[in-house]
Amino acid sequence: MHVISQKKLREFWAVHPEAEQALRAWLKVVENCDWENPHEVTATFNRTSFVGKYAVFRVHGNACRIVAHIHFNRKKIYLRHVVTRTEYDEMKL
Repeated sequence: MHVISQKKLREFWAVHPEAEQALRAWLKVVENCDWENPHEVTATFNRTSFVGKYAVFRVHGNACRIVAHIHFNRKKIYLRHVVTRTEYDEMKL
């Protein structure tokens, strides 16, 4: 999968450096995936939820969430938000 835009990850770990290693590991796995559907996403990351059109990945021991829109047909994943669990709980998706 092609991840757009990794800038959101870098911005998050600039503020939360303790999450950098987990976010880099997530990115490495995602870039090597070739998902066809949501079932394949949850087979890779079993703690992923789908909320409307978004996939919500729980990363770094559930301390942060990556909210993304996956275009399976184009093999692209668009990062919309990288937030802490508390920030996610306050979001309206």
